Amino acid sequence: MRVICGDKKMIEVVAAVIFDAAGRVLATQCPPHKHNGGWEFPGGKIESGESAPQAVEREIFEELALKVSVGKLLHVVEWEYPAFYLKMHCFSCRIESGELQLREHTAYRWLTADTLHSVEWLPADVEVLPFVFAE
Repeated sequence: MRVICGDKKMIEVVAAVIFDAAGRVLATQCPPHKHNGGWEFPGGKIESGESAPQAVEREIFEELALKVSVGKLLHVVEWEYPAFYLKMHCFSCRIESGELQLREHTAYRWLTADTLHSVEWLPADVEVLPFVFAE
């Protein structure tokens, strides 16, 4: 979804905070040409007519070949980038099926509460970190 905020557009996206059976969370690395290879929670734009949870399911299947169950909304990040505003809805997710395939990212890591800060997170994703292992 895109709306204009002042002279910048707002892009509404989703992000999946995916947990494995061991309670670790998935971090994915962007390719060098996208966000300088920073690390993020995978996800993407909400398409017209799509709910945020539906967008999570679609994006994670497209990017990682995983079917996930979408749980609760963990946090909503509003972040201003030089060219646009970002509104990112971050959902807790669990893997239901599939084998992880990197279709858009260059690397992935499963992180624990102790290793959560071991990667160079993108600025908007840093805002989500306090909510990841909060429960």
